[in-house]
This record gives sequence, C-alpha cells and structure tokens, in this order.
Amino acid sequence: MKDVSITDSILYIGADDKTLDLFESQYVIPNGVSYNSYLILDEKVAVMDTVDARATDTWLDNLSKALNGRTVDYLVISHLEPDHSGNIQKLAEMYPDMKLIGNAKTFAFMPQFFDLDLTGRTITVKEGDSICLGSHTLNFFMAPMVHWPEVMVTYESSEKVLFSADGFGKFGALDAEESWTCEARRYYFNIVGKYGAQVQALLKKAAALDIQMICPLHGPILKEDLGFYLGKYDVWSSYRPEDEGTLIAYASIHGNTRKAAEKMADILKAKGAKKVVLTDLSRCDMAEAVEDAFRYSSLVLAAASYDGGVFPPMEDFLHHLKSKMYQNRTIGLIENGTWGPTAGRTMKGILEGMKNLTVCDPMVTIKSTMNAANVEAMEQLADAILAD
Repeated sequence: MKDVSITDSILYIGADDKTLDLFESQYVIPNGVSYNSYLILDEKVAVMDTVDARATDTWLDNLSKALNGRTVDYLVISHLEPDHSGNIQKLAEMYPDMKLIGNAKTFAFMPQFFDLDLTGRTITVKEGDSICLGSHTLNFFMAPMVHWPEVMVTYESSEKVLFSADGFGKFGALDAEESWTCEARRYYFNIVGKYGAQVQALLKKAAALDIQMICPLHGPILKEDLGFYLGKYDVWSSYRPEDEGTLIAYASIHGNTRKAAEKMADILKAKGAKKVVLTDLSRCDMAEAVEDAFRYSSLVLAAASYDGGVFPPMEDFLHHLKSKMYQNRTIGLIENGTWGPTAGRTMKGILEGMKNLTVCDPMVTIKSTMNAANVEAMEQLADAILAD
C-alpha cells in the first residue's frame, strides 16, 4: 500500500486499481483509480466506507494491519455505489457487533445490494447528528444527489477533517503523476456535473465548517490550499466558464468539415482568441470533450449532415452536454451538406433544450467543400463569438 499520511489516529486503508479500463463502464482511466477508505482509531473504532469488490483482498489486508488486533465498532456508509460499498456485507459478517451508520435512504436502498440481516445493527442519522468515538466526533451532513440520493458527508470536528464522499474526487491511482485539476474536472462534469445546485448547497454547508483536510472517496487527500479546490467546485457547480477560450468540436465524415473547423480555429487565433482547442468527436475521449465544453466560455460546433439530421458523433456529444445541464455559454454553428444541409437545424433543436445559451449569427453553411464565401461567414461568426 502506498504510504498515505493523514493523522496519527486517522489512517488510510484504501487501494489503487490499475487494471480497470473503464470507470463505471464508460470513462477511460489510463492511470487507474483509487478506492479510498479510512479508519479512525479512538475509544471506538470507525471504518469510513469500504471499497470495490475488485480490491477486497488488498483492503482487508490494509484494514487488518491498521487495526492491529482491535475490532470495528462502526462502519460509516457515505455512498452505496458499488465501488464504495462492495465489502459492506463481508465486513458486517466479520464483525457481528459492528453498527452500520447511514441515513434513511441508505438503509432503504441497502436490501437492493445485500442479503444481510441488519436487525438491531443500524444507526440512522439525519442532518446535523453526531456520534462520539472518544476524542473524535463525527458530524453528519446530507448531500442528496451528489450524486446519488443517499449520499452524506462526515465532518470530524477534533481534527477538522471532511470525509467528502465522491465530492473532490478524481480519476487516477494515488501514485499517478498528473494534475489534480484536469482529472478532477473530467471526473466532476461527467459524474456529478448534472447536480450543480446540489453541489452548491453542500458547499454552503462546508463554508460553515473549519476544514483543514478533505478526504474524498477517489483521489488524493487534500491538505493544502483548500480554497483552490473549493473555488474550483464553486465555479464548476455554478456552470460558469473556468477559462476564457473556445472549444471547436467537429464531426467530419470525409475531412471537409474538419478542414472548416481547422480554418475556424485559425481565424479565431488571428483575431486574438485567448485559447482555441480542437476536438474530433469521432476519435476523442467523449468525457474529455464534455470536460472541455464546460471549461471554456464558448463552443463552436461543426458537423456534417447525415440521414436528414446530424452526423451521430455530434448528436451523441450534444446529448451528453444536455444530460449534464450544459448552460451559460456562447455557441457558433457550422454545418455541411451536399444537397440538403440538415446538421444546423438538428444541432439548434438539441441546443434549444439547454439553458442560457447564446447562439451567434451567422450559422455557416458549407456545401461539400469550403469556399471563399464560407470563410467570410466564419470571419463574421468569429467576430460575434469574441464580442459576446
């Protein structure tokens, strides 16, 4: 186990998984993922969540070494998703006197996952309740829909530690040498992103606490410059652009729409755009495309027409954005079609279901291959995007 220092009495007992290819069977994780679990040693001993069944053996070994012969009095269940609850039944069977701490929704959902007789073994907590372990006190705050209905976070008041469930998590094993921001952003928008209002509500609760350390269920323990991480979550959950710039996302069949997207990038750069990013929706990591759409202040969609609609990679991208509550951005549209361009109206139709989007004029219509008139229209579109 990687040496993860928390405090003398709060120990890390989680595990890295570097063999999983897709997190939640959809998100590429080239550097793996961590399943975080923690142990609090006091007069009473509490385990803070278990781990995925993929990491059972490592987790049990870590737990045994950390306990050093002691027993477990409490299991705190922050989130019932299987990557965190995979060993609840095993732990309950190992320690028959252990109490399980959760909220009403936790225990309503639990029979859907486990065949476990919990008679007399549960402690149901609600907002603001606390449990004393000795010198440590656990304080519980509900975080519904961040990102399941039963989620709650726990604040340990003596050492000022927030156990934040999936909040402030990221992809990547703990020993991955990579930026927190990039993989935390991709994680946030693709997993939690729909629930910005609920994250904002949780941030308001956190603002009333003296937090010196954040222990998430994925990714590194956060100990320094916590204002940076809290600030990122405030920006992300309020759907504000993080950076001034433009993502050009294109879906091209034979390469002509790609050439138009590349020309649009050149035009924006020549006009002084601070940042321009090109993404090929047919080949990119869709989760990263979604991340970049939320990161930047404007978005140009360039797509070929297809079967009376729009080329499927663009349609897929737009439906991902819609499902994650994409909003508060400036949009430019470039369509391509040989005999009857339909991409533009199809993209507009999907965009109409999103909030607070400014779709700039003109929409650029290309008939098969880009010409001088198209370039002039792209010049005008770039002016409109940069002026907004």
